[in-house]
Amino acid sequence: MLNSNKPKTMNYKSIICAALLASTISSCSLDYKNTATINPENVWTDKIMINSFLTDIYGKMMPGWPISANGTDEGMNGPTDMGSFSRGIISIEGQGQGLDYANIDRINFFLDNLEKASVLSDDEKKQFRGQALFWRAWDYWGKVFNVGGVPLILKFQDVSNIESLFVSRASTTECVAQIMKDLDEAIANLPDVWTGAEYGRIDKGTAMALKGRILMQYASPLFNPSNNIKRWEAAYEANKAAVDLLTKMGKGLYDGKFEDIWYSERNKEVIMVNQFYYPDHRLDQKNIRPEPLTKDNANYNQAILPLLLAFPKKDGSKLELDYNKLSSDEAYNAQFMTDFYTNRDPRFTATIFSPGTEYPAKDVLINGMKYWNAWKKVSDPSATGGFKYMTLIFDQLSKGVGGTSSGYFQMKGLDKNLTTNTVYDAQTDWIEIRFTEVLMNLGECANEIGKSSEALQILYDVRKRAGIVSPNGKYGITASSQSEIRQAYFDERFIEFAYENKRWTDIRRHKRYDMLNKMKYRSGLHAVIKDPSKIAGFNWTKDMYDPEVRKLFRFEYLEVLDGNKDYFFNLDLKHWFYPISKGVIDRNSKIEQNNEWGGTFDPLK
Repeated sequence: MLNSNKPKTMNYKSIICAALLASTISSCSLDYKNTATINPENVWTDKIMINSFLTDIYGKMMPGWPISANGTDEGMNGPTDMGSFSRGIISIEGQGQGLDYANIDRINFFLDNLEKASVLSDDEKKQFRGQALFWRAWDYWGKVFNVGGVPLILKFQDVSNIESLFVSRASTTECVAQIMKDLDEAIANLPDVWTGAEYGRIDKGTAMALKGRILMQYASPLFNPSNNIKRWEAAYEANKAAVDLLTKMGKGLYDGKFEDIWYSERNKEVIMVNQFYYPDHRLDQKNIRPEPLTKDNANYNQAILPLLLAFPKKDGSKLELDYNKLSSDEAYNAQFMTDFYTNRDPRFTATIFSPGTEYPAKDVLINGMKYWNAWKKVSDPSATGGFKYMTLIFDQLSKGVGGTSSGYFQMKGLDKNLTTNTVYDAQTDWIEIRFTEVLMNLGECANEIGKSSEALQILYDVRKRAGIVSPNGKYGITASSQSEIRQAYFDERFIEFAYENKRWTDIRRHKRYDMLNKMKYRSGLHAVIKDPSKIAGFNWTKDMYDPEVRKLFRFEYLEVLDGNKDYFFNLDLKHWFYPISKGVIDRNSKIEQNNEWGGTFDPLK
């Protein structure tokens, strides 16, 4: 379980405050001259201040828990809450990227001044420089992945020289070469591991893992439509080196329950982490909780049908749904409901809360009561299909679910110690890079260069770790050809990394908008009470794992959870890179617009 007494390491705010306090304390004498006054020159003569400057970079750039399911086949935030890009409503004004260089500017200033910091040893300078270079590579790749090549600014700019501030876009190839150069130097300078109070800083293995991730994305169809095999080979070698080093350092697939990856802190799966703890660096989780069990906001990242069905059965075989039988065959409906709730891949219940099961909200769900956001079906000629679905409102909760659509909520990483009044105080660490990702990056690259056996073994290992039981050692994986294995990786990443901000990246780098368009509407399954009159006197401590309870319900397929057929996936298959915003181009005439948006810049070169 989550350790609420974790050491306060890498606290981005408190370290800076302590340094500032130390540098401003002075005598009470009115004629005292404070030689430690904060100014740019003093920073580079004090190790604490130098460290604080770098720590501030961490604080501004370290990613935290994402809420990112809404634009994908993972989930939705509420009815008609679908972005314009997903609906095919696109324009330079709507999708234009601003190219914020604040972090690059801050990093370059740090790097330029680090060299004159005589208070640091050469080894200390290398370690500081390595961390800063990692973050510069991180920032540049974020820009390049979105728009292609961008201006490469590698030195702190002199704002008094106005003309020098206007820089043309470097090619994507040039940007990737510089990113690799930064990461290679970082890898050479960083320690294998940080311990004690330094735990959480960027180490050698993290930099190698990022290098492997970037090269894999650069080898993917988004940047590599001609499938240049050399890119895949480079990505394979980078990921192989990362896996080998991380394994040597004791990292590996977590050998406990899948859900505990998020609660067993500093476990072997953790590569790059943002550590949350109360009160200095707490996490706001109000949005992902159901409305009756939170406050201020609710109902984000609700799982929709593709994610609900993606998780296989416990033997690894697919959970198949026959939509026609579901509505016409009561025996089939009952069996499907049993298959849905029982004997699933353990990652399913660790990732998604399903109606009529246990939700961690003991301040509201008292005396063992479960959270029952079940539904009833009522006639409504104006509604889609002639019916609408009303959430059953139970006296025990004293309020309804309100604007919920799906009824399936995120369980992955949910701080189970929260109450309605402490939803801002979560302490679950965010693992930005975990070992499974590095391993699967390696496997995906292995498949692309003809190492199918290696790629398949990694899939088997990941599913074995997940808790899938297999009589033949294949854990439900039936792929054998290169294209089948490629699809198996795409599908397995959907399951393994659900709610980890990877789905949209995977869809885009594989250029699979067509998959979302074919899906069209955001659909779902509602557990509907067969006979509402039988609810009276129901024991709300029971759950859907009880076969007698399941007999009271049936599944209804809802084609349009948004309740409005104007909201559907209609992504433009001609726009894979985002445009540069008009404001950027207006300020700097040297910036070319991407060719997909009427400009002359080719992001593929």
